[in-house]
Amino acid sequence: MNPAVTKLALTHSRIALLLGDYAQLTKARITTLIVLTAWCGYFFGARKAGLPVISWGLLHALFGIGIVSSGTAALNEVLEHDVDRKMRRTALRPIPAGRMSLFHATLVGSLLTIGGSIYLVLFCNWLTGCLAFLTAAVYLLAYTPLKTVSPICTSVGAFPGAMPCLLGWSAARGRLDWDGIVLFLILFLWQFPHFLAIAWLYREDYAKGSIRMLPVVQPDGKSTSNRILFYSVALVPVSLVPAFIGMTGLIYTVGAIILGMLFVYFAAHLKSLQLPVTNGQSKARARQLFRCSILYLPLLFGLMMGDAMWR
Repeated sequence: MNPAVTKLALTHSRIALLLGDYAQLTKARITTLIVLTAWCGYFFGARKAGLPVISWGLLHALFGIGIVSSGTAALNEVLEHDVDRKMRRTALRPIPAGRMSLFHATLVGSLLTIGGSIYLVLFCNWLTGCLAFLTAAVYLLAYTPLKTVSPICTSVGAFPGAMPCLLGWSAARGRLDWDGIVLFLILFLWQFPHFLAIAWLYREDYAKGSIRMLPVVQPDGKSTSNRILFYSVALVPVSLVPAFIGMTGLIYTVGAIILGMLFVYFAAHLKSLQLPVTNGQSKARARQLFRCSILYLPLLFGLMMGDAMWR
């Protein structure tokens, strides 16, 4: 084989591997979900302000929010590299696997987080840039260290986790309104059953990494299933508020009720077992709940946006 061709193929292979490592470092799939929820916030914020829902402002907002989210994810992996090394599901990430140095990851994460915040200030408004940076700070300085201290980490982490909707809203409006806060509350409540289901599934892995999620601290499953059901039930009336304040109409209302009842069904189905989190049957039902939560959020927000457009 031609040496030049071989060298080119090796170069392409190394670039592909590096891009794959960057995708893992910045948690590309989670960042995509964050950008989509921010899009929902921008959509309703723009409609409230009488602005076009598709514009350069939208692209600037989603790009900046995505960049900050990517940088925050990278810095999170820097802070948790020792924990990641202990857990099977994270041991192959770039830092614990030795494919990327701490300095490299820290530099990338810092540039993305700070650069993305500045980008939002310059191309959207100062409120969105400051909120994005504050969200990253709370996630990294409060939620991340609390994960190895107390189950309260889930409640603390739910605040920065629910911010994408507000960031999208503020990018369009330049201020915060009750409509945007409603979107924040929907995402806030959704996170509890979603992340507790994940913790239920990966309880053994989290225990190895000393991550003190509720299923690790209380493996009997009672407290976890109670909280899952409580937040799933609470999500139903809150998800209907957009219809009552004029953001959406009847189509969304019916869809939100159906989706909410399905969510509650899977939460109640898990609780009805009254089995410890280590039980195989309980894990199967936790997996069903997790899959339901994955479908619930994009379907709810997609229905919300679609109904608003059709009105």
